[in-house]
Amino acid sequence: MFRRLRIAVLLYVLLFIAAAQFFTARNVTDWDTPLWVDIYGVAGDSDPATREFVDSLSGAEFADAESFLAREASRYGVLLEQPFKFRFIGEHRQALPELDAGAGSVGILWWSLQMRWLATSLRWQADGPSGDIILFAVFHEPTEGLALDRSTALDKGLIAVANLFAHRSARNTNQIVVAHELLHTLRATDKYSWTSNAPLYPDGYAAPDARPLLPQAKAELMAGRIPLDERSAQMPNDLREVVIGPATAREIGWQRR
Repeated sequence: MFRRLRIAVLLYVLLFIAAAQFFTARNVTDWDTPLWVDIYGVAGDSDPATREFVDSLSGAEFADAESFLAREASRYGVLLEQPFKFRFIGEHRQALPELDAGAGSVGILWWSLQMRWLATSLRWQADGPSGDIILFAVFHEPTEGLALDRSTALDKGLIAVANLFAHRSARNTNQIVVAHELLHTLRATDKYSWTSNAPLYPDGYAAPDARPLLPQAKAELMAGRIPLDERSAQMPNDLREVVIGPATAREIGWQRR
């Protein structure tokens, strides 16, 4: 009896979320109008410095990523002056649903449902029109040796979770993570090796036709690193050292096949 009830509740949640997304969805990669991105700040730990940082956030914190996306869109002939419009909504004080590192297919499905339910709730609670994409900027106090979990995104729910460092010195690299995760919501794929983190040739190279090929001068956004030689690559300092490559542009509808 309990099992049947649990299945019924799960089916109801699935139906509710699917209906909500049916009524709010549109073809987001037509690029007829800008995509609004609602950004929520989240304290990813209990450190007082993280809390102070999140309390100080404003829309200006993410302006570089917004400008970068406009610059790259223009390079591909997108007519919109601003393809993405960011607005900082404020802090989301509740903990986000967690995705365990070893989660199986059922665990991933459950996490996905929780995230989509949360995003749907926030959209319905909005005072005015809600954004096309919801991005949770999760800030962590930088400590020596700390490696942040991989950020995640759901293309079907247009939801991104960006794990960032709560320090002004990390602002430039934070912008890269934000832009990367936003494009994941539009079905852009990673272009690096998950085992070595090395950019994959040719789609993970900013200039795959360059001669000599290495070292590259810039990073492709969805690859995340600048290839230096056959064995090494380095993180870009900021978005001035990053481009969106043709393969990514095709995936998000900026360049037709």
